[in-house]
Formats: sequence, structure tokens, C-alpha cells
Amino acid sequence: MQFRRIESIPPYVFSVVDGKKREARRLGRDVIDLGFGNPDIPSPDVAVDKLAEAARNPRNHRYSVSRGIPNLRAAIADRYKALYGCDLDPDTEVVATIGAKEGLSHLMWVLLGSGDVALVPSPSYPIHIWAPLFAGAEVVQVPLGVSLSGELSPEEEFFDRLIESYEASWPRPRVVIVSFPHNPTTTCVDLAWMTRLVEFAKERDVVLVHDFAYSDTYFDGLKPPSILQVPGAKDVAVELYTLTKSFSMAGWRVGFMVGNAEICQALAKMKSYLDYGTFQPIQIAATVTLKEAQDYPDEVRRIYTQRRDALCDGLDRIGWHIDRPKGTMFVWAEIPKRYEHMSSLEFASFMIDEADVAVSPGVGFGPGGDRHVRFALIENEQRIAQAVRNLKRLAL
Repeated sequence: MQFRRIESIPPYVFSVVDGKKREARRLGRDVIDLGFGNPDIPSPDVAVDKLAEAARNPRNHRYSVSRGIPNLRAAIADRYKALYGCDLDPDTEVVATIGAKEGLSHLMWVLLGSGDVALVPSPSYPIHIWAPLFAGAEVVQVPLGVSLSGELSPEEEFFDRLIESYEASWPRPRVVIVSFPHNPTTTCVDLAWMTRLVEFAKERDVVLVHDFAYSDTYFDGLKPPSILQVPGAKDVAVELYTLTKSFSMAGWRVGFMVGNAEICQALAKMKSYLDYGTFQPIQIAATVTLKEAQDYPDEVRRIYTQRRDALCDGLDRIGWHIDRPKGTMFVWAEIPKRYEHMSSLEFASFMIDEADVAVSPGVGFGPGGDRHVRFALIENEQRIAQAVRNLKRLAL
């Protein structure tokens, strides 16, 4: 039997590491899992309490609205106004999605088709690469995360490569997908960089899709900009926001697409044929959370900052020197020179075998990531310290 849309998908390399982790645990070994970016911090109490209350009301058990209930869309518009000074019309410039991943995937069906081209960073969160491919488009991967020239910062060099890739592509790309702070490389950009990107898109009639999943997960006071802070950005850009990391509500699947009204309405039309939205009690609880737990992302960020420092300081002590990330809940680590003959999948497997530490192999984020592994800050500081002690066995 043929499954044409998924036949080109390669084996999911993360499952190889996950299988080794589960086998080691079955044998009684204490594997510290810093692989899958699955937040362990509890969701806000107000979210849980409101969910329970709303779920007891049978009126909320019926079909909901695919674009999101009005109060939820108004709440995210209020948050954008408070945090970024951006004015959003909840009726035309906001669409609730079943998490950012669903929103991005269905957005690609709206924007792209067979014969179209999308520019995507390499490495990238896998759905950024695969969603355009599922829509039938071609993906051109643009290297990000390492400055090859040594003269420009990684983000500046990425911008130059983006222009080169656009000019070298035919047909010309219709969509550029970016995400800052960036998973997995942790690259961050400032508002001036975003402004240049918007100017680039306007000059070339390109749609910008900015996945802002780590909007609130930043360190050292370096708050990342929303692309919608750029004057005129709504002419060419949409942005995906989610409660997953900011409010530690991963399993709730509450996300949003905001920005260009025409694109938002096109996604809403598509979704009206595909789903009835998230379970309404979840939408009600998310609305209350956005209104009453506005400071919760600060607490989440404090925890991730402590974990980042514990991991980076610990790795530095054992000879694995890594740039301290300025954003995301990850640490992107180049494979140590002693083991640079290994692929990222081989090295990640080796780390489980020899140190009982699980990480994500960089190749899982595209071929541009194969010289790295990614640590997720999903264990407490004590477990991170134990992971560092275990990694000392590798004589880095």
C-alpha cells in the first residue's frame, strides 16, 4: 500500500534515542532525560481550577468555534498590546489554533502548493521543514547558527544567506519561515534585524511566518521582539504564539496566529473545514489564565534560567565549553573534539550507553545540525548536576 504524502519522510531519529533510553531504563539504569523538550513545570493553578469548573458545565461539551471563542481572541490581543504595543483586531487579526504546530501546518496548506518554494533555516524545528513539504512545496534550507566567515554574527550571516537563497531560487520563494529565539540553535535577533527582514519581504512580495514559541523564554534581560512591533509588518507577516512554554501548558494545545488579516481569515476558512477548535473548557481556562496569571511566564523563566546556568556551568567545569543561550529552554552543544568523528546520532547514543544521559541528536533538526546535540532544560537542578557528574565519565 502506498502513502504518498509521507513516503518521503525519513525515519524519526529521535525515536532511536528514545528507544535506547527506554531499554536502558527497563534494565534498571537511571537515565536522565534531557532530550524531548516536554516542559515539566506545572501549569498555573488558575488554569487547572478554571478548566475543572468549566468542564462541569454541560453547555461547554458541545462543538466550539474553530477560530477560537471571542474572549480568548480578545485576551491574546490584550497581551500583545501590553507586551509589545501592538494593536490587533480580535475578529480579523487573531485565530486560535490547536497549538502552534497545528497552526503552522495548516497555514502552509493555505499559503503553498505544488511548485511553490519556502525558505527555512537549517537546522530547524522539524515541522518548519516538513509542513511546507506536506503542502507540496519545495523547501530551501538556509544555514543558521554558525558564522562561517568569522566576521559576522550568526544572525547577520543568516540574513545574507537568506537573500542569496532567494535570488538563487526559481521560482522565487513565496514564504519565509523563521523563529527567534530559535530552536534548536538558540539564536536570538533584535528589533533592527526584524525590521530588515520585513523590508526584505515587502520588496519581494514574500510572506513572513514567525514562530514565536519562545517569546517569554529569554535570559539576561534580553527580551526578544515580536515581528509585529515593526511598523507595517502586518502587511506581510503573521506570528504564531503559544501558551506551551510561556505558561507551561504543553498538553493543553492552545496557540494563536496573529497579524495579517487576509492570511488570518484564510487560515480561519481552512480550519472551519478541518476542526471545531480546542475543547471549549480549555479555551475558557486559557482566557482566564491570560488575564489572571500574566506574571506566570516570569516564574517559568526564573526556573529555566537557573537550570541553564546549572548545566552550562557544570559542562564548563568538565571541559565542554558551550555558549550560554540567550533564549529558549535548550542548550545547543557542539560535539566535543574528542568525539567529532561521530555523527550526532552516534554521539547521542554513546551518551546514553556511557553516561546515562539522553539528549536530542542535532541531525533530527535537519542535516545542518549534525555536528551538535541539544539539551532540554526539563529536569531540576539536582538532576542536571547528576547528569554533569555522569558526563564526566566521557573525559571530555
